[in-house]
Amino acid sequence: MAVLLSSYSIPLLGTSIFIAALTYLTYRLLSDYLHKWFVMKPIPEAEGTYPFIGNALQFKTNAGDFFRQIEDFTREFRDAPLFKLWVGPVPFVVLYHAENVETILTNAVHMEKAYAYNFLHPWLGTGLLTSTGNKWRQRRKMLTPTFHFSILTDFLEVMNEQAAILVEKLEKKAGKGEFDCFSHITLCALDIICETAMGKNIYAQSHSDSEYVKSVYKMSDIVSRRQRTPWFWPDFVYNYFGEGREHDKTLKVLHSFTYKVIQERAESISNTDSDSDSKEGKKKRQAFLDMLLKTTYEDGKRMSHQDIQEEVDTFMFRGHDTTAASMNWSLHLLGSHPEAHRKVQEELQEVFGTSDRPANTEDLRKLKYLECVIKEALRLFPSVPFFARSIGEDCHISGFKVPKGANAIIITYALHRDPRYFPEPDEFRPERFLPENTVGRPPYAYVPFSAGLRNCIGQRFALMEEKVVLSSILRNFDIVACQKREDLQPVGDLILRPEKGIWIKLDKRKTQT
Repeated sequence: MAVLLSSYSIPLLGTSIFIAALTYLTYRLLSDYLHKWFVMKPIPEAEGTYPFIGNALQFKTNAGDFFRQIEDFTREFRDAPLFKLWVGPVPFVVLYHAENVETILTNAVHMEKAYAYNFLHPWLGTGLLTSTGNKWRQRRKMLTPTFHFSILTDFLEVMNEQAAILVEKLEKKAGKGEFDCFSHITLCALDIICETAMGKNIYAQSHSDSEYVKSVYKMSDIVSRRQRTPWFWPDFVYNYFGEGREHDKTLKVLHSFTYKVIQERAESISNTDSDSDSKEGKKKRQAFLDMLLKTTYEDGKRMSHQDIQEEVDTFMFRGHDTTAASMNWSLHLLGSHPEAHRKVQEELQEVFGTSDRPANTEDLRKLKYLECVIKEALRLFPSVPFFARSIGEDCHISGFKVPKGANAIIITYALHRDPRYFPEPDEFRPERFLPENTVGRPPYAYVPFSAGLRNCIGQRFALMEEKVVLSSILRNFDIVACQKREDLQPVGDLILRPEKGIWIKLDKRKTQT
């Protein structure tokens, strides 16, 4: 009888423990949610906010419509210091004023990325973009030297080579009417990051149907859609009812490619480390991956291949789409503003004359006005239109209490249009970034590469690449934009891109003497 009772009591006890644990977890989640709800109640909010669902049912499913919806919100609340949105049970305070952005970005307590970044973990792991705490600090300290100016100079050769290939492709379009240049520029940027980050040329400009190329874009779209739909946040729901299978299939392509490259590069380094340079009689071109394979932690241990893959995948993702978008927006703006276009070409004439030589570091330093054009393009069309942080402790923003565990989302697109610091903010005026015109402007009024502790480690690389590629195009062609600003319809996925591409006309530039 005792044996019979015990055989029933064991599963009964297990069920009781499970129910008790579930009840406790539900209580904790509910109490946390209600605490945030009441603490944040005074903060202005969008209409149509419901308990537990928040604003999720309001959000447009189409990425372009969703971005325009966020634009409308920031215009509606322009005179308010901030407002809030609830994405399901997760609260976001929306920031678009320099003083409030500074409050978050300068405080190390708020360094952790928001919950929505978790959906990048399967792809990027916890590399520099997504990691936090000690791991982030350790990685940042270790990787910063790999972006030293002298190392970036070595990458200049790759940038010039790929820019020359792009110019050769564009020559076939010159004088033949309008075309969408977006993919041409993007594939050039992808070739540059592949060769500089991994030491492997994937010839994307020649083979745009590459499975890896397609998978990079597909994964960005998949992650962005999941971030906007909280009912797909739980993994089991996403895997059975969402795009889980497509996500995993795409992920396998991306990881297989980078894993294979890392393995091959590691073997190559170990086999030829000592004598490869002497055999060839010239210095071997180093890639970011080579430096990672030789980098050690403070305790002397080398990075594991998994550690390296996190960083390589991160730089492959963040290192081409962002710069490609910026260059495309710059071409549209120059093609739409003949006076700025003329000033850039006059500057190029002063620096290069009639020579067709590749750009060097001294040339790039002299391209002051082109740099202003790039910065103004990034103001109007920031490559990353919004980014988010987790609030690490109770704080006050513009007099409103924001509890620990809430999220702050910084709308770069709206921040850069603050008329206090950028009069007539929708106008394209590169002169805003001449040194004399930036005096007195708050540093957190313009953050295309984020700012503070977690600013973009690759921003100098990006600016160098953009100068090389844009100068190569503008030394060879005159550009005319074929779209008005209202035709562009920016789409705010992980990267800000035009919904219908960038349509331009090119004419071969006459050599000036």
